[in-house]
Order: sequence, then C-alpha cells, then structure tokens
Amino acid sequence: MAIARCACGALRLILSRPPELTALCHCSACQRRADSPLSANAFYSIDCVEISGTSTEFVRAAESGRKVRMHFCSTCGSTVYWKADASPSWIGVAVGSIADPAFTAPAISILEQSNHRWVQFDETVEPFQGLPSNQD
Repeated sequence: MAIARCACGALRLILSRPPELTALCHCSACQRRADSPLSANAFYSIDCVEISGTSTEFVRAAESGRKVRMHFCSTCGSTVYWKADASPSWIGVAVGSIADPAFTAPAISILEQSNHRWVQFDETVEPFQGLPSNQD
C-alpha cells in the first residue's frame, strides 16, 4: 500500500496495489505540470485507488487530441493525479506525491523527442520517441 498526497495533505490517494506501470514522460505538458524537464508517473488500476479530499479539475488535450483530466489540490495547487480518456481503467499518479525513495523505478521513458539532452538514463529504462502504444 502507498499513499499519495498533495503538499498540504488535503488531497490524498490510498493505493492498495502496486502500479501497473511506471514511466517517465518528456512531453511539454508534463514538463509544465511537474515544473521539471520530465515527469515521473505511476499508473494504477482505477479499482485499487481510494481518493479523499476535494480536487479541482483541469482538462487538457493530449498529444493524440484526446482529453486528459488533471486533478490538483484546491488549497496548495499540487497536481496529484489524472485520468486520460484514452485509458479509462487507469489513473495516473505523480510519483513525487508518493514521496517514497524506494518507490518502483520507471520502466519506460516516453516522448523522448522533447527530452532535454542532458537528461540521460541507463539501459534499465526503455526509451520511446513517441508512445509505446496508443496511450496518452
């Protein structure tokens, strides 16, 4: 079990199972959301996530044109999770909101065409210029 939360603790997710996938993303939307050259993301089956607290939703278009619904804390502004129309059975969680140094390492790195060239990974992270499949 893991707990993800915003900076002030008002928005929390209880994650009862390990993530289905962990990934790094280099798209400009994730760079802006994470305030970093990339984002670290964990994807969970929606049925193992319990959400408490109130979020504000921001809807953006993904690279595919489909909608991604970002949920952030109305008090502190931290983005904790998101839901993509392309993957309705999964919920994306910002790894930073889990704040566990022993958290599952990312398996893939996506949308590397937007990668800052000084960001490099070892061979344990599989690179993709785009998306590995038709996911947002």
